[in-house]
Amino acid sequence: MTLPWTPHGDGRTVEPDAIVLPEERLSWPRTIGFGMQHVVAMFGATFLVPLITGFSPTATLFFSGLGTLLFLLITGNRLPSYLGSSFAFIAPIMAALAGGDDLGRASFGILAIGVLMTIVGIVVHRFGSGWINALMPPVVMGAIVALIGFNLAPTVKNNWDATELSGWVALITISAVLLITVLFRGLIGRLSIVLGMVVGYIAAAFMGEIDFTAVNDAAWIGLPTFHAVGNPFSDPTLWALLPAFLPVVLVLVAENVGHVKSVGLMIDRDIDNLTGRALLADGVSTMLAGFGGGSGTTTYGENIGVMAATRVYSTAAYWVAGGMALLLSFSPKVGALIFTVPAGVLAGVTVALYGLIGLIGVKIWMDNKIDFSKPINQFAAAVPLIVGIADFTLQVGTVVFNGIALGTIAAVAVYHVMRGLQKLRGGEPQVADPVVTAKTDAS
Repeated sequence: MTLPWTPHGDGRTVEPDAIVLPEERLSWPRTIGFGMQHVVAMFGATFLVPLITGFSPTATLFFSGLGTLLFLLITGNRLPSYLGSSFAFIAPIMAALAGGDDLGRASFGILAIGVLMTIVGIVVHRFGSGWINALMPPVVMGAIVALIGFNLAPTVKNNWDATELSGWVALITISAVLLITVLFRGLIGRLSIVLGMVVGYIAAAFMGEIDFTAVNDAAWIGLPTFHAVGNPFSDPTLWALLPAFLPVVLVLVAENVGHVKSVGLMIDRDIDNLTGRALLADGVSTMLAGFGGGSGTTTYGENIGVMAATRVYSTAAYWVAGGMALLLSFSPKVGALIFTVPAGVLAGVTVALYGLIGLIGVKIWMDNKIDFSKPINQFAAAVPLIVGIADFTLQVGTVVFNGIALGTIAAVAVYHVMRGLQKLRGGEPQVADPVVTAKTDAS
């Protein structure tokens, strides 16, 4: 059987002005090494979701590795990507678990998003992505992505105050993340999150904040810890969870579209025609994770960073990374070790990470040069941000809309209603720009 990669040069080096393309590879020992780098890059962030939500780390790792391999297959081995845990799922998962610890309820929401993402991928592959931009222009998309990150701020505060020493552990962790980011270049700097967690973890161990009993008792080899998805036909209340999960689709779409465009720019190719396949692949991966108790997946910026730093875009490295993730998922001891990470370390990492999720929305505004002197753009961003950050709730019958769902509805409704009324009126409303204040007499 002929493998789909051709050797790059002598297989040992990458020339200063060259890159290793997706269909190329270096020697297998080097390719395995690059695959291991991708595993390390995704490790810290991927496991934050099960740590925060209570999902199984081994199941999350299993579906992360499986999803990566499926992504490579569905995109025809032309789009390098690792599928890790999506942080966009954290807020709706926490809302789903608010009434108890039934993880199957949250898994139903993840499964539903996977199905919807699969449909979106098929539609985009057939008709293109123009309809997404029409429904959710950049000002709306940016507001929705931003509020999902900022909505999680109370979770950080709870972890910060979990124990008497949690705040100090958190402070050490976030300080380590910031210092590593500034002081180191290349791969080390890009792994500041996972390395900062290691520093915080060591500090927490010295402070007596970690109990290793479960690690000592866990077996080295065993099946991942799966759990069943909730059945909405036997428990109709599951349908009421969907409004909180639906906005996640918008984030996954934005992340996948951004991934395709980023890779295309880095390898100097127009690969926009793979967008539908990427969305479909992420949908299938998330759907499988929902069935088996894993976290929902998405493309990972950490791994884009590794590619940019190494100039190696070979999909062979991602096959190695996906395979290694699958192997690691069959170690209960790995899962037990991950669950020993204390609340203070989580607080230290997420105080920055959730803010960075919010800033992705801001970046969408900046990249698209949104003009916030226009009233429609002002209100389409301002209203949903407050609704999402304050976590407003509204109950309609048995369905409870949380801040993310209401903020998403507000962003879409405010923009399109104001646009419609503007067209009927025949001009744009004139109001003072709140960002620019009138000049005052300094004397």
